[in-house]
Amino acid sequence: MHEYTEPLTTTFPAMEEDLKREFEVRITEYSTLVFRVAFGVLRNREDAEDITQEAFAKAYRSFSHLRDRERFRHWIVKIAWRMALDHQRSRKRRTLREEIHVEIAGSSSFIAPVADSASAEEIWRAIDALPEKMRIVVILANVEEHDTQEIASMLGVPEGTVKSGLFHARRLLKERLQ
Repeated sequence: MHEYTEPLTTTFPAMEEDLKREFEVRITEYSTLVFRVAFGVLRNREDAEDITQEAFAKAYRSFSHLRDRERFRHWIVKIAWRMALDHQRSRKRRTLREEIHVEIAGSSSFIAPVADSASAEEIWRAIDALPEKMRIVVILANVEEHDTQEIASMLGVPEGTVKSGLFHARRLLKERLQ
C-alpha cells in the first residue's frame, strides 16, 4: 500500500524534510492496518481504499501538530474508523432518501396527483407563490430531498416546525393546483 505515499507528499504543502520522512515511514507501517479498519466497517474494497487515502491525507495535514508521535497508530486508526463510520452513515442516509423518494413518487400522496394534474411550470408557480418560510421547506424537502431533521438543522428551527410548515405548504399547493 505504498501507493498512498507519493500522491500525499507531492500534493500537500511542503513539510519539514524530517517530518515528511517520518510520515512516509508511518504510512508504510500502518497502511494495511488502516485499510483493514476501513474495510471492516464498510465491507467494500473501493470505499475502504478511498477512506484509507482520505485518512492519510487528513493525518498528513495535521501530522506536524501531533504532540505524541508514539500515539500515531491510535490516532490514524481513530481517524480511519470515524471516516468509515461517517461514510457508512452517509451512504445509509442517501439510500433511505432514495427509497423514500421512490415510495413517495409511487404513492397517492401529494406528489403523484400533483405531477399528474399539473405541469412543472404550474408547480413552480405555485411553489413561488408560497410564503417564504413554507417555500424553503418545500424546496429542501421535495426538491433537494433532505429529511425534516436535516432541514431543521439547516434552518435553525425545531423539527416540529419543519413538519408543520411542510404539512401546511403541501396543503396549500394541493389546493392551488387542483
